[in-house]
Amino acid sequence: NIAQRITDFAPDLILLAGSHPGIKERATLIKRDTALPVMAVVAIDRLNEADSQLDPVDDFVTSSAPPDELELRVKRLLLRSKSSGGNLIKIGDLVIDPEKYEVSVNRRPILLTFKEYELLRCLAAAPGHVFTRDALLNKVWGYEYYGGDRTVDVHIKRLRSKIEDANHTFIETVRNIGYRFRAD
Repeated sequence: NIAQRITDFAPDLILLAGSHPGIKERATLIKRDTALPVMAVVAIDRLNEADSQLDPVDDFVTSSAPPDELELRVKRLLLRSKSSGGNLIKIGDLVIDPEKYEVSVNRRPILLTFKEYELLRCLAAAPGHVFTRDALLNKVWGYEYYGGDRTVDVHIKRLRSKIEDANHTFIETVRNIGYRFRAD
């Protein structure tokens, strides 16, 4: 799996070189599975094909470009990709994108239900703050919700199973009170 191999290295950007159809195929796979910016190195004699063949690529440079140009283009692409995620909530390896309703841990996308996402966003927006079950019910489910506070426990359990592992513990239980997002 290309996304898993990319995640193992944790790059900030992907630089692709090769034939245009090969670049397009690889860039499409990368864009489907990651949020990483992709730059292509294009042979100068194939420049006329670049426009139609490099749709999924964020930027490109010719193979004859001086190293300074490549360096500058990489820096600008990294800057653009970071500035486009200005509202991101980042805590350790966890990233929450409120604009796209996306969550990732160690750059691996996590699929959450809407309530799981809202619960995570609520907790992560105030690290260290202890929320009672009732407070979480009101914030996430609303005042009109008539279910019991065990609903929160069930959703926390599901959420933990999706975002936590041996290397990541984000949500702490505060005994007899509720939950908090780890501040560190």
